Amino acid sequence: MSVLHGRLIDGSGQLFFWCPGCDQAHGPHVPEWAFNGDFDKPTFTPSLLVYSHKTLINDELEGDALTAPENITETPRCHSFVTDGQIQFLDDCTHSLRGQTVKLPEWPLT
Repeated sequence: MSVLHGRLIDGSGQLFFWCPGCDQAHGPHVPEWAFNGDFDKPTFTPSLLVYSHKTLINDELEGDALTAPENITETPRCHSFVTDGQIQFLDDCTHSLRGQTVKLPEWPLT
């Protein structure tokens, strides 16, 4: 069961935060990543690298339709430092927040 604590969700050995660059959750595994214990202004070390990956929109298609570009979505590569509640997006990110530092957002409402 996941529990919301400040800007993080605690779930199954991972602490998830919402990444505004990827518009999805990222979850460093603790204790592999050091965590400062502050759920409102977290720091994780070392940096967090989330690789880009491709996903089929409809995996029931066949032939060329299955691998057609319009049936494939790709998540961005995201490389960041989370320090004192700030996300510093490094220059090797492939999303629009590349090279910027932003406040760790509140968890989005579902």
